[in-house]
Amino acid sequence: MFLTNRDMVELQAFRHELHRHPEVSGEERETARRVVEALRPLSPAKVLTDLGGHGVAAIFEGSAAGPTLLFRAELDALPIEEKLKAEHRSTASGKGHLCGHDGHSTILLALATGLSRTPVARGRVVLLWQPAEEDGSGAAAVLADPRFAEIRPDFAYSLHNMPGLAFGTAALKSGPVNCASRGMKIRLSGKTAHASQPETGLSPMAAISQLMPALTALSHGAPPATDFTLATVTHASLGEQAFGIAPGDAEIWVTLRTLIDDRMADLCDIAEDLVTEAARDAGLEHAVSYHDIFFHCENAPDAVAHLEAALTAETVPFDEGDLPMRASEDFGRLRTVCPSAMFFLGAGERHPALHNPDYDYPDDLTAIGARVFMAVIRQALG
Repeated sequence: MFLTNRDMVELQAFRHELHRHPEVSGEERETARRVVEALRPLSPAKVLTDLGGHGVAAIFEGSAAGPTLLFRAELDALPIEEKLKAEHRSTASGKGHLCGHDGHSTILLALATGLSRTPVARGRVVLLWQPAEEDGSGAAAVLADPRFAEIRPDFAYSLHNMPGLAFGTAALKSGPVNCASRGMKIRLSGKTAHASQPETGLSPMAAISQLMPALTALSHGAPPATDFTLATVTHASLGEQAFGIAPGDAEIWVTLRTLIDDRMADLCDIAEDLVTEAARDAGLEHAVSYHDIFFHCENAPDAVAHLEAALTAETVPFDEGDLPMRASEDFGRLRTVCPSAMFFLGAGERHPALHNPDYDYPDDLTAIGARVFMAVIRQALG
């Protein structure tokens, strides 16, 4: 183990500090500042800040030429009210690190600690703290940043802690591991009326009542079937909060999922046809927009082989688990620039689920995740 007991105490303190001060997607300025401050005594060759927003990239170089390995963690928290009772609970109302991104960020800081003491023999290691993972915009913004060319990797790796999986075990496989998804926002527009004379207006009530079950009925199958689709209505609103007004406008939000990107366009077309038909039948105007767009994550076989060797070397039990999972992850964008792979590290079979208000990242995972990633580094770069 390349970390001392003192290191582990300091890393836990860092994680708890991040947890106390969560910032949601696009607002991670202070979280990024804390990362940069923690990196300063570790003397990376270069630190890029404000990458794709508030992203941070620390570069550690070897003395000889070689490949560039990138390891990614996330900076952002969730807009959920935390119900944790611990001393390091969130101090920001309505916000919480309820997905473990504070822990993933700490694993990268552990790597930086080890690399500062024992540099790699060749190549480069890039530690990327990425902004805005939760809304799907962060990876795309990082890749679009002109400075990404400075850190363009030959391989990229990531991990995510996973409640429900036995503590300290891992799930890993080649091929799709996270689904493609996007949020579809549907706006229906008619005409308001006095509640005593609804016939003088044009209500979207019938259309919204028709669309919610029709959209949900687009769901089919389950991963790993390539024709898997899932449509989940996440929000709906109708009219004004008043008893005297018959509604004129409505909105539906639905999350669309497919196993792979190639299937998403067809699902969107079918969903849009349903909206067009319902709006036409009711004489309504309609508009559709898309948000929180995630590519599917696909693990490259050669990157998976590197993780398998590292897990084996560190005696971390692993199998394919329940992969692929229905949840989305914007790490999938990285496969457009290099072979990439993500593995899932068990947080405990009875641990509160991700995005639960009582979830908290298990600090004992930090050493395990850091050991696995460091094994990848040493096997590839010496």
